[in-house]
Amino acid sequence: MDTREKILKAAAEMLAEDMGAKLSVRAVAARAGVSTGSLRFHFPTQRALQDSLLARIYEHLLPGDPIRDPALPPRERLLNCLRQILALIGTNEDARTAWGATYRTFIEPEPTEQLRAAYLCHEREAERRVEHWLTVLAEEGALPPGDHTRNLRFLLTILNGLSVERALPTSQSVFMAEAETLNAAVDFILSAGPGSPVEPTQP
Repeated sequence: MDTREKILKAAAEMLAEDMGAKLSVRAVAARAGVSTGSLRFHFPTQRALQDSLLARIYEHLLPGDPIRDPALPPRERLLNCLRQILALIGTNEDARTAWGATYRTFIEPEPTEQLRAAYLCHEREAERRVEHWLTVLAEEGALPPGDHTRNLRFLLTILNGLSVERALPTSQSVFMAEAETLNAAVDFILSAGPGSPVEPTQP
């Protein structure tokens, strides 16, 4: 195993033991059995290390339909579904390229009927996917049955916001902030599970 992989493995172990781990250069280097100079060579900043580690985690999500993975509880499955969507956006240059194409295609031109129809088709596919996740969780009893529109719109808004953040310059690790937001969003969705009061939908 090369030095870079040893460092990522050590950081992953630390994160698995404590999701709140700071992954300091000194601590990760000690865990990996390498010098801080060697770690800095591969990851010049703490943010670079965090981003590389969490990007690797996202890339290795199980393919297929994570919401039906019988080995994981509902919370982890929903998190993996959200991560899988964000992984498709990429980071940095990839995310900027993706959002640049979206802007040039759907925002910059005049909103003709043809353009609106094309965008709505894209939006319906995203809605269909999220609706599928929520329906599966409701069938299992992790969510109350009924209309999932509010939760669907909430999750799509979270995904859109996080995907835009991936394309913007930021002073902190995109992935660490993203992980906090995703966990909070999933906790909010599942807080309306069995036994929890469900607010009536406003007219």
